[in-house]
Amino acid sequence: MPQVDIRSGADVETAPPLCVDLDGTLVKSDTLVDSLLVLARHHPLRLLALVGPLLRGKAAFKAYVTSHVELDVAHLPYNRKVLEFLREERVRGRHIYLATGANEALARRVANYLGIFTDVLGSDRATNLTGSRKLERLRTSLGREDFDYIGNDTPDLPLLAHATAKLVANPSARLCRKLRALHIVPTECFDERGGTLRSILKAARLHQWAKNVLMFLPLLLAHGTTLKRLAIVLFAFTCFSLTASATYIVNDLLDIEADRRHLRKRTRPFAAGDLSALSGILLAGTLLVLAFAGALAVTPMFLFWLAVYLVSTLAYSLFFKRVALVDVLVLSGLYTLRIEAGAAATHTPISNWMAGFSIFLFLALAFVKRFSELETLRASAAHPRNDRGYLVADLEQLRAFGTTSSYAAVVIFAIYINGDDVVHLYRHPAFLWLIVPLQILWLSRVWLLASRGELSEDPVVFAITDRVSLLIGAAVAVVALLAL
Repeated sequence: MPQVDIRSGADVETAPPLCVDLDGTLVKSDTLVDSLLVLARHHPLRLLALVGPLLRGKAAFKAYVTSHVELDVAHLPYNRKVLEFLREERVRGRHIYLATGANEALARRVANYLGIFTDVLGSDRATNLTGSRKLERLRTSLGREDFDYIGNDTPDLPLLAHATAKLVANPSARLCRKLRALHIVPTECFDERGGTLRSILKAARLHQWAKNVLMFLPLLLAHGTTLKRLAIVLFAFTCFSLTASATYIVNDLLDIEADRRHLRKRTRPFAAGDLSALSGILLAGTLLVLAFAGALAVTPMFLFWLAVYLVSTLAYSLFFKRVALVDVLVLSGLYTLRIEAGAAATHTPISNWMAGFSIFLFLALAFVKRFSELETLRASAAHPRNDRGYLVADLEQLRAFGTTSSYAAVVIFAIYINGDDVVHLYRHPAFLWLIVPLQILWLSRVWLLASRGELSEDPVVFAITDRVSLLIGAAVAVVALLAL
């Protein structure tokens, strides 16, 4: 049968029905994996109950997950090019079918939200509707042999092979190889995804490695710097940063649905569907293996603190980030933990002054992060939907907590300057007093911008991209050198 030009104004009465797959095609992600991540985020203990349904087969497994998770279909990462094409064809009066291996209940929710489908074909509790089974069901339901099909992976191959017009969306490398082997040339390709390497680097959040520079502080402030010890800390820094990237990936996977509803975070690789959740799990596992294998070559105490950081961060992602006030305490503790890890790498003791200063400073930064998030919601007249435990009405109280912590850190530093330890470390300790107004300036500016809604929700990103912050940091370094 000759192909129909799907972009022409051909008579829709004679055009074959248009059928489209859901996972990886209409939606750039896998809705089953998305549902499992939402289940892990809100009901992690229920994951243990998945063994039974899984043993009964994939169809029963999909039905069980769908019945226990209300996936937000309004914010799924739809392939905009596919969706635009489907809407154009629907306006022309063409019959469009959503034919998917996803559970039919979920597929119908997607279809009801989009409002462009003639009918839906999906898996039930007994049949996993993929490959040849989907082809047979499709022909039976359509009552005809000819149809156009849009797919993305090898399970779609039987349908693409028998389709009149063979269309693909973000095709996998496996599907491309199979199509070439069969000498099948797709009629059209709806490719809408970011570059893989760029997406991986974005998911790893390399800019967040700036936080781990804190690991160098114990060595620098103890004035015991040597090339060998710097090399050790640099290696430990790399191990710690790889672990941090792995935990960011896990956090993004668990927060995937909340991120899709967020104005800025919806562009993150997993939320946007530019990286699959399964590739994220594999990437996180690889980074952790490299990090802990490297940590074995540092010191046992560094390995201990690295393990504490990993457990604490995962506990934060799973539980503590939803408990108001506890979340900021854990966040500030994670900053201080970086200093402990740096000290452990070179057996450098941490003074009580540094511990006290870091606790209050990082507590202030944790509070300003939460304050900025709520201020963004207040400005847009939105309500918190990420289960963080805070209300917009808490803004002023968070401001009070945060500003108090900020100036408490400054006071501790000022008292430290008058201590006996300073005399042994600095020949001109009086210069250190110049750091006090610089600290006040930077912290006050952070809170002023946060109150205006002009601060990034992550103060670390703000600090490393803001010109004034960088100038203040350079001034602090110059003053410290003058005091030596």
